[in-house]
Amino acid sequence: MKPLRLRFPASDVAWAYVMASVFSGAPSTLHALLTGGDPLEATRAAGAMLLPADSGFRALFAAAAVVHGGVSLFWTLVFAALLPPRHALAGAVVGVAAVALLDLRVIAPLAFPSVAALAFWPQFADHLAWGALLGGTLWWRRRRRGAGR
Repeated sequence: MKPLRLRFPASDVAWAYVMASVFSGAPSTLHALLTGGDPLEATRAAGAMLLPADSGFRALFAAAAVVHGGVSLFWTLVFAALLPPRHALAGAVVGVAAVALLDLRVIAPLAFPSVAALAFWPQFADHLAWGALLGGTLWWRRRRRGAGR
């Protein structure tokens, strides 16, 4: 089996990974702040994918960083290998909507109860933000180089 080849320069993929990973939690965080919810609930749930849910916050936070970083890297590489360069933004948003349904409606209920317990729409919005940030960064960097014309 041949390894996947990236369809974008590695530096663009790295920037897209950082942008998507760092800022994609904004929708659910904003939702929690506006509705009086707990803005760190999703962080604890992600940490509980590796550690018991009753672990201390610092341990859960560190575990969440590992989980989010690893899952984001996996999907970044998949999307960077499959997205059409001229339509990276649209392709990423559509593709990540499918990933969100897989993550939130199939995998989480089977394996990660803390994630499955989170409100669906704010988490779906985080996924869409991740896709928009990933695809948008890839598109913008390609266009900036003059390759988008």
